[in-house]
Amino acid sequence: MRRFAPLLLVPLLTACGAQVESAGAADTVTVARCGEQVEYRVPQRAVAYEGGSADKLFALGLTDHVLGYVMPPANPPVTESPYAAEYAKVEMLSDDLLNRELVVDARADLVVAGWRSGFSDERGITPALLDGLGIQSAMHTESCWNYPGFPERVPPIEGLYEDLRRLGAIFRVPDRASALVADLQARVAAVEAAAPDTETPVFLYDSGTDRPFSAANQVPPNDVMRIAGGRNILADVDGRWTDVGWETVVERRPEVIMIMDYGTQSAEDKIAFLKSLPQLRSVPAVRNDRFFVLDYNEGISGPRVIDGLERFGAYMRAL
Repeated sequence: MRRFAPLLLVPLLTACGAQVESAGAADTVTVARCGEQVEYRVPQRAVAYEGGSADKLFALGLTDHVLGYVMPPANPPVTESPYAAEYAKVEMLSDDLLNRELVVDARADLVVAGWRSGFSDERGITPALLDGLGIQSAMHTESCWNYPGFPERVPPIEGLYEDLRRLGAIFRVPDRASALVADLQARVAAVEAAAPDTETPVFLYDSGTDRPFSAANQVPPNDVMRIAGGRNILADVDGRWTDVGWETVVERRPEVIMIMDYGTQSAEDKIAFLKSLPQLRSVPAVRNDRFFVLDYNEGISGPRVIDGLERFGAYMRAL
């Protein structure tokens, strides 16, 4: 079990008024970090990587415990977020990738990110490295399926619920987390109950020209498609984000193409590109002009995934 150096804390109120318990030198709580049990102090200077991490903290009313966020430039502006007011209360620490120097310089006491999405062996910032520096870390459960040494395999939307529960435990606001999870579960259940009794094949197009970059079975869009009455044409690919050949898309004949909307290329330009490819002319989704635009933060682990699910559910019911 990982342990961190003790830190003396004082009582604080969260942004929504939930009381975070006072913590003495021995006050820690044991919470899973992927498949590893870790002891946590109550964080006071949390750093979030990308919108999904920050949104989870804001949705739990923990803005007062967030120092800032790291937001690569391809991400949509935080001013467009439903949590825009919370983003405005904390510091934007960088518009680049997460790195060790940034975290150390910020005197962060918790970093929230995904495995290989924020944390990276290649870039020299991992939970194990931060443990050695006395800096706590929490990972998106949906990214844990291939975490070295402590893998954990959980369906992506179930992973979202688990993240909220774990963060609720770390920050000592479990009741707030339980209420939020119950609300999200009810919204998901409503979409599932109203979904058409079909398995309409769906292909997610993220980017790429020679080979399209898409979603495999370990990322939230796979669950979004399934719950709303669709079926990811790459649901048999064990992974997260992956590239495939165009011939695979043609062979699997998606009836809907989901467009991941982010970066410098607009969703409209992505749709125009797909329509321009001669090899896709026979694909039902292209022939019937069935394109659904998913915002970037509706496709990564965070509470906005449920917004995307509700919108996609309505789209599928209208087909």
